[in-house]
Amino acid sequence: MGGAKNCPETPRQKMIGMMYLVLTAMLALNVSTDILNGFRLVDDSLHFTIDAIESRNQEMMQAFQIAAEQNEAKNGEWYQKAIQLQQKSDSIYDFIQNFKYEIGVLADGKKKAPSKEVVGVRTIAARDNLDVTAQYAINEGHATELKDMFVAYREFLIALTEGEKEVEFNKMFSTSGGTTNDGDPIDWEHVIFDGMPVGASITILTKMQNDIRAAQSEMIQYLRDQTDAADLRVNKMEVFVVPNSRYVIRGGKYSAKIVLAAVDSTARPDYYIEGQKINETGIYEVIASGLGQKKYHGELVLPAKNEGEEDIRFPFESDYSVGEPSVTVSNTELNVMYRDYQNKFSISVPGVANDKVRVNVGNATASQRGGLWLIKPNGSAKEVTISVSAELDGRMQLMGSLSYRVKDLPKPGAYFKSGSTEYNEGKIARNALLNPQATVIASYGSEGLLDLQYSITSFQLQTSMGYSQSAGNKFSKAQLDQLSKLKPGAVVNIVDIRAKGVDGKEVRLRGIPLTLN
Repeated sequence: MGGAKNCPETPRQKMIGMMYLVLTAMLALNVSTDILNGFRLVDDSLHFTIDAIESRNQEMMQAFQIAAEQNEAKNGEWYQKAIQLQQKSDSIYDFIQNFKYEIGVLADGKKKAPSKEVVGVRTIAARDNLDVTAQYAINEGHATELKDMFVAYREFLIALTEGEKEVEFNKMFSTSGGTTNDGDPIDWEHVIFDGMPVGASITILTKMQNDIRAAQSEMIQYLRDQTDAADLRVNKMEVFVVPNSRYVIRGGKYSAKIVLAAVDSTARPDYYIEGQKINETGIYEVIASGLGQKKYHGELVLPAKNEGEEDIRFPFESDYSVGEPSVTVSNTELNVMYRDYQNKFSISVPGVANDKVRVNVGNATASQRGGLWLIKPNGSAKEVTISVSAELDGRMQLMGSLSYRVKDLPKPGAYFKSGSTEYNEGKIARNALLNPQATVIASYGSEGLLDLQYSITSFQLQTSMGYSQSAGNKFSKAQLDQLSKLKPGAVVNIVDIRAKGVDGKEVRLRGIPLTLN
């Protein structure tokens, strides 16, 4: 068999082949949308952090300025260094901001690019572009300019701290390069910007701005610490009494913290209650006795700094209340308990968190669900006692107890339900009576205090035509035929109604007398 001849490609096949190559190249260069969205989220978070740091830096500079104005000899020189720090930080920060803006212009065009003030990953449409970052940063040489500025800024910070923070700032503003997989060296500019999508490069630049503001914040605080600039003279002092609680149960402990709003850390104050000196911590504790409101007064004494000067005294007064141990117990459904039923109770102790409250019951079981206590009496119990304790000052204290009589559950009422209407007696229209969807139900009624589910197992229909038996909660076909033959005024009795509750016990309910209209 001879070999097959090579078939030349048609123009259409050549076009398809070229399109496949282009598509393959595009897929290879495609950056995941999820990744770009991730850069957007990181960039947004960095901007939020920068705003917070800038606000703090502004507040610290204002305080620094006030300190310099009040004491030029002590603080002026360091404040001027803080001004110089701010100028150099703003210079490199603004350079990076323009760097991001120019990348945005190259990516989206001059008309579509966002303003320089708001440029970010969120504001750039072509954030998957892989070319413009390297074009602006590497080809046009701006990355080298940025690198040189980083080196100068880093050396300035290190000199300002006289080398104390050299390791930290060398790491924060590192301009070291890297290596390829083959071990060849790569400079910093190519490591940061070569082949980087716009979204990633903008995020990296924002991170650099964040580092600048963070370093500036740290250095402002450093310069202030050199002069004790934050140690300003206090012109007003107030004493505050902070009790754990103003309501104390008899036998419990009243505890309050007495504090001075502003103090000299080198002078420890003395605390006096009713003329008696208390502990150095300023915590006043007393065992509560008697009932009602308890008032007390005292003073905080700040010792004089120099001989011949008088102590500074700050009088204060406060109060607390002492009450009997008490407990609030309310039965949300009934004023008695029912046997074989989960009776719902709301139990709390005033001034005590619910997780510190303990409930014990006699002749019953108790459990919690949804903030309520479910208490089920034992089958033979005639009375249930609820005892409530609370954890106070690390120990359990009995708050009170209440007893409830136990009764059998009352029987529900029987109703004939047709549509939305429920009948327990009286007149009924023919179409309502013959409704094939009508059912016999057991219920405690709309005004009932209990909400228990009962299922009708059977009932009998009694008319002038005799008795007939259902097999469930609906009329049987035979019963419907029987009802259809009745004339207006006929008496219809639904009797011998049997229902089964959640406990599985079957009860017999009273009949439903109806008259056909």
